[in-house]
Amino acid sequence: MKNSHIVYYLITALVLSYGCSNTKYLPEGEMLYVGSEVNVKDTVISKKDRKALESEMEDLLRPRPNRKILGMRVKLYFYNLAGEPKKDKGFRYWLRNKVGEPPVLFSQVDMDYNADLLENYAENKGYFKTRTESDSTSHNRRAEVEYTVELGRQYKIRNVTFPEDSTRIDTAVAKLKRWSLLRPGNPFDLNVIKAERERIDRLLKNKGYYYFNPDYILVQADSTIGNRQVDMFVTVKRETPEEARKPYTINNIYIYPNYSISNLQDTIRPPLDSVQQYKDFKIIDPENTFRPIIFDRSLYFHKGDIYNRKDHNLSLNRLVNLGVFKFVKNEFYPADTTNALDTYYYLSPLPRKSIRVEALAKTNSANYNGTELNVNWSNRNTFRAAELLTLSVFGGLEVQVSGQNKGYNVYRVGGEASLVWPRFITPFEVRSSSGFVPKTRALVSYEYQNRQKLYSLNSFRGQFGYLWKENIYKEHQLNALDVNYVSPANVTDEYRSQIADNPSLQRVIDKQLIFGPTYSYTYTNTMRKFKRHTFYYKGSLDLAGTIAGLATGANVKKGDTINILNVPFSQFVKMEHDFRHYLRLGRNSKLASRIIAGIGVPYGNSSELPFMRQFFVGGTNSIRAFRARSIGPGSYRDPDIDENGFLPDQSGDLKLELNTEYRAKLYKIIEGALFVDAGNIWLWNERKDLNGENIAPGAKFSKDFYKELAVGTGFGLRFDLSFLVLRTDLAFPIRKPWLPEGDRWVLDEVDFGGKYWRRENLVFNLAIGYPF
Repeated sequence: MKNSHIVYYLITALVLSYGCSNTKYLPEGEMLYVGSEVNVKDTVISKKDRKALESEMEDLLRPRPNRKILGMRVKLYFYNLAGEPKKDKGFRYWLRNKVGEPPVLFSQVDMDYNADLLENYAENKGYFKTRTESDSTSHNRRAEVEYTVELGRQYKIRNVTFPEDSTRIDTAVAKLKRWSLLRPGNPFDLNVIKAERERIDRLLKNKGYYYFNPDYILVQADSTIGNRQVDMFVTVKRETPEEARKPYTINNIYIYPNYSISNLQDTIRPPLDSVQQYKDFKIIDPENTFRPIIFDRSLYFHKGDIYNRKDHNLSLNRLVNLGVFKFVKNEFYPADTTNALDTYYYLSPLPRKSIRVEALAKTNSANYNGTELNVNWSNRNTFRAAELLTLSVFGGLEVQVSGQNKGYNVYRVGGEASLVWPRFITPFEVRSSSGFVPKTRALVSYEYQNRQKLYSLNSFRGQFGYLWKENIYKEHQLNALDVNYVSPANVTDEYRSQIADNPSLQRVIDKQLIFGPTYSYTYTNTMRKFKRHTFYYKGSLDLAGTIAGLATGANVKKGDTINILNVPFSQFVKMEHDFRHYLRLGRNSKLASRIIAGIGVPYGNSSELPFMRQFFVGGTNSIRAFRARSIGPGSYRDPDIDENGFLPDQSGDLKLELNTEYRAKLYKIIEGALFVDAGNIWLWNERKDLNGENIAPGAKFSKDFYKELAVGTGFGLRFDLSFLVLRTDLAFPIRKPWLPEGDRWVLDEVDFGGKYWRRENLVFNLAIGYPF
């Protein structure tokens, strides 16, 4: 008890000394400004709306006080600690000016200016006749300000009138009324008025009004009609120039595909030497760097089309997405023809051939960390139509820093050749209206993987398929053909002895032949950082051996197994769904959640999915409280899993995983996290040995699958180093599915002070990037 009092006094003294140290260095007569609070007085609006308005207003106040970290102004403390440096370099200068920040003084606060700012903001939201008062309080050389805002009643829109004149531009604007953002009954809001002007401008540009801009729209409000209502009048300003009042068509289209970077800053039209006419395009490319067909597929404009801003932007996006141009610039000039525009595209190509060497740091869900060296040679314009040929060789090493597989390192070497065409290669023509260029890809690769002390695998893969994006949110990948052949080599005696005790390990080194189409769809809006709710979804479908199985009548249950090249081909249907939700709780905190559900159904020529296409759980990007790939399947527990030596991977045909993680920024580059993970894998059929005996009891999926979920929890730190995010997690299990059904929850066994418990349960994960 006495010791606890001493600790309490020490902490109190530390806090007091810290607080004093931030004020004793202030100039004579000055006070430290510690912040402001806005108090909105209004009994009509809801409490939720009032709090939101107060938060918005507080963001407007200037200056901002010194930033706090865990309730303390640490940066100001370091500024004072450093003192006045004698030189513009050295440790003290760095500590004061780079780490620290100077005090924000109360004398810098203009309370009248802030009060006017709040009044203007409220009136822009329709709260006319708003009054604002300010008052300051001080204590121990610290000052804060309270602003009291008494809102007037918010004005609402009664009527909205669009132009009724018969001029062409007025008629065009009047037709846009149906989708107006200004709606009767809505509050008067200056931001909505600005958005309405931009909406009208955007839609007019899609109708050919190239020279129009939002400033030519006038929105007037009449607030004299009473009953706290306003009438809105949308008109085109009288001073709008004549060229902005009429639509334009596209005349000549000039393309300079080999334009020099230095001239891209010029707006002077270059001379038209060596013009090549291709359909509606005039191409100036004396060196024949590109075949004209790529412009016909990329540009949406054609001669005689009405100018359209959407087509303008789509054309630029597609040219950029070809991946062969460093700069893309577009200019429009009045044509000799009345109400027409000549279009010029200035394109500066990237170097045609390049070589790139990459050194990578890697981590994976099996808790392996390592490095990889890649050497890539590229030709960005292989057949003069923006085809990308890439030849790569790689080599890497992966080691387990902590875990039972420590010492069983993985070495990888291999190569890959891919060719990407910026179009669909099909028997029939397919046109895409997306701003992203559709692609066809052919790929062949080889990888040699050596698991030290265990075995080696040779893996060959060939793919032919299509990639396309509907928009920035939706992406598709279809491999019409995906062939994978795996063959073992150099299987060690140690591994063979493991097989004798655990026959399921034989599957890892069995020859595997997998072929068939695969498809995946991805949707994400996570790039919208300021939305409260953002989502990520990826669904995949794998159909292996379907046609071959139907053609041959393969049926492993009847003993009718069919071989191709002396290898039984795999036949299965596999689906996986990965759904993630991100809830933004505040400026520096969020809640991230994930659900993964996968199922693979073997049939025909297979009784179980091939090992390389099965599901796994556990590890740094999965259920972090359990060793990598050590969970399941079901309630089955490998009897050798707790022994010293190689830890075999546990795999299954079905998978369910649930994760949630609270993330909060602690300091500049440091983020903390609290998380809970749950899940397991299961088999579709029982796993049997040659004698027909079930060698994995409890592994088959059943209606009681939810009783077999493993659950773990923990906390971690993330270090955002700009070029990568380094992640550390410390986790421990709270539910073990292999224990007897009534004893699976082990919360009562948690004992951080116990050496044995820590050794058996605490799992440290070191990884790169977020888990999801």
